Amino acid sequence: MGGSSLGNQHNFRTLFDQLDGVVLWTATEPGTFEYVSDGFEDIWELPPDAVRDDVSRLLEAVHPDDREQVRANIEGSEHGQGLQDRSYEGRIVRPDGSIRWVLTQQEILRDSEGEVSEVVGVCTDITEQKRREEELEMLNRIVRHDIRNDLSVMVGWAEALEDHVDDEAQEHLEKILDSGRHVIELTKIARDYAETVVSEEVATTEPTPIRDVLETELSLRRESFPEAEFVVHGSLPDAEVAANGMLGSVFRNLLNNAVQHNDTDVPVVDVSCESGDDTVTVRIADNGPGIPDEHKDVVFGKGEKGLGSPGTGIGLYLVHTLVDQYGGEVWAEDNDPTGAIFVVELPKVAE
Repeated sequence: MGGSSLGNQHNFRTLFDQLDGVVLWTATEPGTFEYVSDGFEDIWELPPDAVRDDVSRLLEAVHPDDREQVRANIEGSEHGQGLQDRSYEGRIVRPDGSIRWVLTQQEILRDSEGEVSEVVGVCTDITEQKRREEELEMLNRIVRHDIRNDLSVMVGWAEALEDHVDDEAQEHLEKILDSGRHVIELTKIARDYAETVVSEEVATTEPTPIRDVLETELSLRRESFPEAEFVVHGSLPDAEVAANGMLGSVFRNLLNNAVQHNDTDVPVVDVSCESGDDTVTVRIADNGPGIPDEHKDVVFGKGEKGLGSPGTGIGLYLVHTLVDQYGGEVWAEDNDPTGAIFVVELPKVAE
């Protein structure tokens, strides 16, 4: 039985040696490492042997602002007091001066007498994740503060004109106010969405009236693209789907795409819906150039790495991301005789 355990332990360690950006380590004596996987060098740019018998080499590589936290965890495990933090993030400074972010998760193992027998830890390089978080936070600040504040001022000036324009200009002023207020609302939604992406939490959904969302977005698109024709075939479904406040962004981006990537003199966008027992399907068709078959699988960035994928831009990437969070599906088809059809299928909320 002991041999089998040693064999399993060897196989387990061999597996970690093959993982990029992940380190497994174990310590049985205070201030030393019994085992450090090969991934250590990938992250720290130091050979594992350099820290196995001298934990100070590890501490020297930790960013000064994070060093005390690491030291406290080491001391806690040495004296059997337990770990201060079983999971924590920290920065390390490589020999070349570059900084990496590492997530450390560790556990104390005790023998039958309650004494510390081993500390096991896994370190994961999360530098790219932290970089994305910082970029999203910066975008969030721009949307929340700069854009939203400027729009609020613009709407305030427009409201001040309401009593100073004639009837003919009143209609145009109302359109300016409606669009400005709508964009302000979108900045709030974008803030919530950015925070959801950063926290990596599962997006929450709620019963959302799809007809109201479609009517709003169609009205706004008609004002934004007076040169285009938006035609609704049949009636919009009086049903609720599992979504949230970002559902409007799904249809807004698809309607925009139908016009912006259209090479005809008069872009025509046809919208039709079908309400089934379990799903609501929305089809948005255009008379543009269409999508080649070899691009249909990647047009939303599916399977690619982030926003740099060979799709048609961030709009369709966001569409796919949101629909996927709602538990639905979205795909592209050919239109007849020319153009593309984007199909969105969303789970229906039981009445």
